[in-house]
Amino acid sequence: MNVILLGATSFIGINLAIKLSERKDVHLTLVDAKDEYFETIRKLNLPNTIFKVCTFSDETDFNSLLEKQDIVYHLVSTTIPSTSNQHIYIEIKANIDVTALLLDACVQNNIKQLIFFSSGGAVYGKENKCPLKEETPTYPITSYGIQKITIEKLIYLYNYMYGLDYRVVRLSNPYGPYQRPNGILGAVNTFIYRALKKEEIVVYGDGSVIRDFIYIDDAIAAVIRLSDSTTKQKTFNIGSGKGTSINELLGEIKKTLNLDLNIKYTEGRKIDVPVNYLDVSKYEKYYGKISTNTLSDGVVKTANFIKQFYGL
Repeated sequence: MNVILLGATSFIGINLAIKLSERKDVHLTLVDAKDEYFETIRKLNLPNTIFKVCTFSDETDFNSLLEKQDIVYHLVSTTIPSTSNQHIYIEIKANIDVTALLLDACVQNNIKQLIFFSSGGAVYGKENKCPLKEETPTYPITSYGIQKITIEKLIYLYNYMYGLDYRVVRLSNPYGPYQRPNGILGAVNTFIYRALKKEEIVVYGDGSVIRDFIYIDDAIAAVIRLSDSTTKQKTFNIGSGKGTSINELLGEIKKTLNLDLNIKYTEGRKIDVPVNYLDVSKYEKYYGKISTNTLSDGVVKTANFIKQFYGL
């Protein structure tokens, strides 16, 4: 089985590639925009894996890229939630228009299945009650969320017109090995990294914001099970199914790692939905339990990785 990952050097992409490469029946093609992006993953010497440098743009020859592929994982996003409202036209064009070209190529190359990574947070918005079900109305408050839900609908259209099989992954907030602790994405990794270095931890608002944190191994295992199924259900929330406030997260890091934290609270942001956590009962009905790692377990594993990877 030939599997291709678009956006393969992302945090999720690296972890997905590691797990897929363990399967002897999988021949893996990893795609990203620049050769230097592959530096980390090349060092892992994954079996049955090749690398391709290719941008995600309207100049990309997706037909050649997808030739002889069976499953396509679409992990590409040129934007992040916190800045996506600054250049709405550019971001929408770069993500939605180009995905349409990708879908055309999927149809022309008879791709067996497309797996698209949407968002378990940004698509739902702020006016809904938690836990959020897949059927919850979607009212995004960021361009990032608009892009994700529009691509979901576009993929549905290609399924309706051409029979393109797909799965939509509405993933919550994954954390763990290979996520960059730079403060742009990923509260868990960022907080742990700064705690280990005894640096200041910046919290937007009063720390009452609630999120659904899932350890990356649990998330990846859940995603891979999706591609192994023939269920007619297409869209699934994947998360821990539990809400944890930022203050609770900080308390867990302090207790579990036995560290004193230097926390600075600053003004909240309009893009931060106050409460967001997912109802994962639909997924667990078809595939079984998602999370096996508690937040405490995940914090320890993440801290151990950060210490080793960054030499702390």
